[in-house]
Amino acid sequence: MLFLGVALALSSLFVFLPMAVSRLTGAHKPNPDKLAEYECGFPAFEDSRSQFDVRFYLVAILFIVFDLEAAFLFPWAVSLKEIGWAGWTTMMVFIFELVLGLIYAWKKGALDWE
Repeated sequence: MLFLGVALALSSLFVFLPMAVSRLTGAHKPNPDKLAEYECGFPAFEDSRSQFDVRFYLVAILFIVFDLEAAFLFPWAVSLKEIGWAGWTTMMVFIFELVLGLIYAWKKGALDWE
């Protein structure tokens, strides 16, 4: 219970202390420009609870898969001299599996955008 209490106290402190300090120092001055939409650049047309098209999620998943490939390729390339042929073969099998996944996604039309 002590750890839970300390964790709750610290997390509350990290959330509410900056808000209180900004109000006390005068940094909290909302105006229409600060309150405007900033992520997409224009006001939302629909309810914020509306569902996205599944293609957005599919593109995001494909991005994560190929981003992970890039994250694995760099350390592999740096340590290729030390890991030898076994490491090279293992990475070629990994890349082959990713290429198969890309071909499958391409054949299913996951990369086609209407």
